[in-house]
Amino acid sequence: MSTPVIFGSDHAGFVLKEQLKTFVAQMGHEVVDVGTDSLSSCDYPLFAFKLCDLVLEKNCLGILICGTGMGMSMAANRRPGIRAALCANEYLARMTRLHNNANVLCLGERWVGPGLGESIAETFLKTQFEGGRHLRRIELFDTI
Repeated sequence: MSTPVIFGSDHAGFVLKEQLKTFVAQMGHEVVDVGTDSLSSCDYPLFAFKLCDLVLEKNCLGILICGTGMGMSMAANRRPGIRAALCANEYLARMTRLHNNANVLCLGERWVGPGLGESIAETFLKTQFEGGRHLRRIELFDTI
């Protein structure tokens, strides 16, 4: 089986998360969901941290979704070793994997529809890190 893709959301990202889980599973990926499991109000940092811990443990990619994607990206980037990127289109998803080796994609359900969300997620998951000069730069992230 393929490397898992870890999913997490708060209540404001729950519907898009459920749609993207199905899409990513159809791409052939194992899907792991750390929650939330309903539309009931909850605290997004708790789900961001659960996802980040698993992404680091399993050395895989994750997708976090909240209303805007901003809160999830801020929370996720608090964890050393996580490079979370809020991506509004396929170009940003491709470049953040190529040049930044992002390991967490953040999306906002309030501005990303299912079609665009699927396209961004597919681009993120299919793009490989380019390495080279980019590795030297991202290694600087955790040196300060």
